Order: sequence, then structure tokens, then C-alpha cells
Amino acid sequence: MRRAHLLGLGFMAPALFIIVFLFLAPVALTMMFSFTSMSSGTGISSGGAYEVTERTIRMLKDQGFPEATADRLAEDTYKIDAAGIAAVEAEYGKAFAHEIEASLSGKSFAGRRDLERELKRLKERPRSTRDLKKAADLFKRSILNTRFETEEAFMTGIGELGLGLPESETDQLARTAYTGWVWTTENYSLIASLPSSLRAAGNTLIYVSLTLSFNIGFGLFLAVTTFYLPAAAATTFRTIWFLPRILPPVIYVMMWKWMAWDTGFLSSFLANFGVPPRNWMLHSDINAWVVVILINGFVGASLGMILFSSAIKAIPETMLHASEVDGANRLQQIRYIILPQLRWPILFTTAYQTLSLLTSFDYIYLSTDGGPGKATEVWALYTFHTALNNYGGVLQYGLGAALAMVLVVIGIAASLIYLRLFNFNELVAKPRIEQ
Repeated sequence: MRRAHLLGLGFMAPALFIIVFLFLAPVALTMMFSFTSMSSGTGISSGGAYEVTERTIRMLKDQGFPEATADRLAEDTYKIDAAGIAAVEAEYGKAFAHEIEASLSGKSFAGRRDLERELKRLKERPRSTRDLKKAADLFKRSILNTRFETEEAFMTGIGELGLGLPESETDQLARTAYTGWVWTTENYSLIASLPSSLRAAGNTLIYVSLTLSFNIGFGLFLAVTTFYLPAAAATTFRTIWFLPRILPPVIYVMMWKWMAWDTGFLSSFLANFGVPPRNWMLHSDINAWVVVILINGFVGASLGMILFSSAIKAIPETMLHASEVDGANRLQQIRYIILPQLRWPILFTTAYQTLSLLTSFDYIYLSTDGGPGKATEVWALYTFHTALNNYGGVLQYGLGAALAMVLVVIGIAASLIYLRLFNFNELVAKPRIEQ
């Protein structure tokens, strides 16, 4: 390999590092996690135990597990078995133990009171009520909040309850009680079935379409109008409109909250006209959407303004002067000269803004946090809430990764559509004079 090639690889090394470790590796890991049941309950390390808790009981009922059987799992069962009889013999002597074995061996009782009633009928029983209760507790068998390290031990514990579960219910119970994560494809089927996913998808469609239209349309308007202004005035206006882009998001959103809160500028001003104070940011779904679109719209439009202004500056002035000689007015110049030569900047800005709006949620998170009532919870924010900031307290890493992968697929599809729509091959083709 020649020295020039080595030098080129050296210059490319940082870019390759960024692509592999900061893009490809996170995407690959996210895809891997999306096929697991990882959550804050299972942890991220492999392996787990088996434990039936109150949450397990609720999950079983939600899955269609027989409700009566699920309730039995939460109860204490008293079973006369060899281990209990041996414990009674060690504590209260052989006579009492042998009498229990002869009269009650193999029987199960739903509660301690039922077992105590049977024990009272035995001749060799302890005379103290306290000792009788202690003897009954030696036969207590319960799996609630009991941790079993292996599936075999868990199945043994289930068998001691005497529930007589069929194999299908036993397998379902084992899967639900397992505290570790497993490989699964259920995350994607769950996404398709959850009403919250459909709502987030609809919110994302509204958010991206309206905000993108505002970004491109208003950015073009600012670029074209400032192009025809004197240089000093154009620079001043562009600087003012670029402020939302350079302001820190927290400060920028706090300014909007100061304006929209019930004690803010807007309510104080409208109070002079008899309008009662209200939180214009969260008063209704429409109020929230208007604020969210404007907050993100001004940020996106400022970037579009800069890009479009630079592209317009690159248009040869001779073309504009020639059009004026031919009698073209400003609108005709915009329609027939400026806009046709902005296809590439519009393609880039549209694609970039679409991907940015799909994946970013910081301004929505800071302003409405998806409210009111999750009316503005877009897909990216829904993914964040699911995986890292769940309202219920259980962080669902696997489901959140699956939601993120949906965004990756949508982003790739949107990019391909834009390339086809704007005829990318023609845009990057050599000039006809060079062909």
C-alpha cells in the first residue's frame, strides 16, 4: 500500500471510528435489546430466579390465567407431608407425629384454621393453643414472595401446593414468574396491539407534518424576503430570527412558559380585555399543539433561513439582472429563477428536518412533557418514557429498544422516499456540457 493511501486512511480513521462506534454499534445493540424482555425488574445481566409476587398474580390474570388458581397462588397452603411430619416429630415427639401421619397424611388445607380444627381432634396433640398453632405452621407451604434459584425448585414448590395445574398453565406460570430476561419477539407484537402506540404514531404524524411545513415554508419566506432587503437590514433580521437556534433549549422553552403560563405575559395582557387567566400551553389539546409546533417551528425555520439564504446568494446575479431586463417582477423571479435552483437545499433541509423531528423530543419534553393527557406525546418521547422514565416505575428496556427500532426503519424509508421524490440522481449528475 502506498504512503498516500496510508495517509488517507489516517485522515479517515476518526470518521470511521464515529460511524462504527457511535452509530453502527448503538443501532446493533438497540436491535439486539429489542428482542429481549429486559426491564428494570429483570436487570440487564443474564440469568434470573423464579418468584411469585403480587405483580405476578396481576400479570397472570391479565394474560387469561384462571383467576381462582391465581388467587390460590397468593394464599398460604397447609400440606401434610413428610417434611412437616419430621418437623413435628422433632418438636413435639413421635406419638403426635405418627398420629398426624396416620390420620392426615397427604391432605391439604387452604388455611391454618382448617388444619388446627383437624389437629384438635387428635389425642396426642399439644394442650396449649399456642403450641397447636406452631405445629400447624410447620406444614405451611407458600410460594408468594419466595425466591427459587432454579426452575426445578420452583416446580417443586408449585407441586407442594397441590393445585393440580395442567402443563400449559405450569409453563405460563414459569414464564411469568421468571425474574430474568429472555429472548422474545413479543415486543413488536405488543407495539402493534397497544392503544398508546397508535396514539403516539398519530401524534408523530401530526407533529412532523405540521412542523415540517412550518419549518420549510417559513424558512423559505424569511430567506426570500431578506434577500431583497438592503444588506444591513437583511443581516439584522436574519440575526434576530436565528436566535431560537442558538439559545439553549431550557432557556428558550422557559421564555415560552413565561409567555404562556396563567401568570405569564399573554394572560396578563388579555386580562385587560376581560379574558380570564389560563395556561395557554396546557389548557387544551389545541393550545398544546400550537405551542409545540411554534416552539419547534421557529428553531427549524431559522436553520432553513440560513441554508436557503446561502443558496440564493449563490445564484448568479446576471440571471436576475437579465430577468429584470425582460420585465420580470419579483414574484416571477422567485417562481422561475430562485425556487427551481433551491431543489437541492430544500431536499437536504426537508430530509434533515424530518429525521430530526422524528427522533428529537427535547422541546416537547421541556414544554408539555407529552401533555395534556399525553395529547402531544410523540413516538420519540413515548420511547423515552417507556425505556427511561416510565410513569409506572418499571423501565422497559426491551420494549423501548423495539420502539426505537421502529423510528430507525421509518427514518430510512423517509430518506429513500425523499431521494426518489426530489430525483437525487439528477441533482448530483454531471452538467450536460461535461457529459
